[in-house]
Amino acid sequence: MPTADGGLAERIWGLGRFAIRLSWPFRPALLDAMWAAFSAVNLVAIFAFAGWETVPFHFIWISFTLVYGFRTWAPRPTLAVLGVVMATTGAAIGVDVARGAESVAELTEVPLMAAMFLAMVWHARRKLTAEQESRRFGEENARLLATQRRFLQDASHQLRTPITIALGHAELLAGGLTGHQEGHDIEVVLGELNRLRRIAERLLVIAAAEGPEFLQPEAVELDGFTMEILRRWRPTADRRWQLGRLDKVTVQADRERLGLAVDALLENAVRHTASGDVIKLSVVAVGYGLPVRMIVADTGQGIPAELLRHVFDRFRSGDSGPPRGTGLGLALVNAVARAHGGDVLVQSTPGQGSEFELLLPAPAGPLELMPGPAPGTPAEAGTADGRLARKP
Repeated sequence: MPTADGGLAERIWGLGRFAIRLSWPFRPALLDAMWAAFSAVNLVAIFAFAGWETVPFHFIWISFTLVYGFRTWAPRPTLAVLGVVMATTGAAIGVDVARGAESVAELTEVPLMAAMFLAMVWHARRKLTAEQESRRFGEENARLLATQRRFLQDASHQLRTPITIALGHAELLAGGLTGHQEGHDIEVVLGELNRLRRIAERLLVIAAAEGPEFLQPEAVELDGFTMEILRRWRPTADRRWQLGRLDKVTVQADRERLGLAVDALLENAVRHTASGDVIKLSVVAVGYGLPVRMIVADTGQGIPAELLRHVFDRFRSGDSGPPRGTGLGLALVNAVARAHGGDVLVQSTPGQGSEFELLLPAPAGPLELMPGPAPGTPAEAGTADGRLARKP
């Protein structure tokens, strides 16, 4: 047989579950009905308890103000309900004044409470207007961003085909030209067409970066992935290509998109370095739960401080002279990093070089760290002729 304490506990638990099912805020009609019933009970109390009518009187007005704060009725219903509350509470106080239970001064409470309620209405309407305006601006911005994304995608798709055709014909013409000046001119045409093709391809990637199907994640072993990238880039420029610290770590990433981002970082490093400068790529996983860092460092010209904050903007270059790249490479890196849930950071000192960090979310499993050797050892510094060197 259940005890009294047990029965009380069950009733309390049942009331708790009922409150959870209701959840706040209540359905508007239910909330209005509850307030109307509460006000009616307090109105009866004003008539029934002469001398104590101020307590139920204030209960009515306070509850009215609170309900409006949650509901924010339209202006006409608000004024209608306000008139009813003023009339009924004024009549109830008037009856007590007529009976001699209260002084005439108590009737001033009605317009005073009405004025306080109207102040609440003014603030609530201002808040509602501000929220609606903010929502409208948000929807408009979302629409503009979606339109911009569609435009970039459409424009990039439309540009790729004629650029590819023009590039093919220009290459055919280049093969048949013998004059020095003609050869120079066609090389300029080829260079600009290739630049236009890169712009179209990068615009397409940036525009698609926020789409749900942009990434096709898979397990990527970053140490091997880094080695492959440097092997591919080493013949492209006369630089001292080096591998720094390479931690053996596997992340979930889109291999193709990640490759595009690292290619853009290396292209940027080549563009801002000269023959004999160092370009070093590292993979650092410092601990469980912390982002994995892919670092591209160079000893080139660096980036001026006033341009550093804009290097990830579209069509911005990290130098103050005429742009030599597309101005979209670092914007692409930023888009790919954010699509993976990561980020990209940069540090640079003019005349000493730059260091870009591509941050990727930490893998779920334990890390197998392979810290690099002490600075200056051959395993870290690479070899003078640019061959790849790695810790055995």
